[in-house]
Amino acid sequence: MNERNALLKSLIVSLVKHGKITTTETKAKVLRTLVEKLITKGKAGSVNAIRLIAKSVGVFSATKIVKEISPKYKDRNGGYTRVTKIKTRLSDSARMAVIEFI
Repeated sequence: MNERNALLKSLIVSLVKHGKITTTETKAKVLRTLVEKLITKGKAGSVNAIRLIAKSVGVFSATKIVKEISPKYKDRNGGYTRVTKIKTRLSDSARMAVIEFI
């Protein structure tokens, strides 16, 4: 696993755990696509779905996605997250964003 995948995995776990995180705009946009694919897999609600999701983010996050997050979006066909742009970071002027579940 390279550094980029490890960073994205930790961001996904944080988002699932807290429901809302602040990160750079670019990371938030990449994170959105990954999280939405996991939620779509989790909508099946099966043990196999938990196993598939657990391969990429771990058992705790996988069970939370399948049992708590995915059932909220049963009637929705995508667009499970929202990326809101906020002020730039003072130290390096990076564009920041908040990503959260709708």
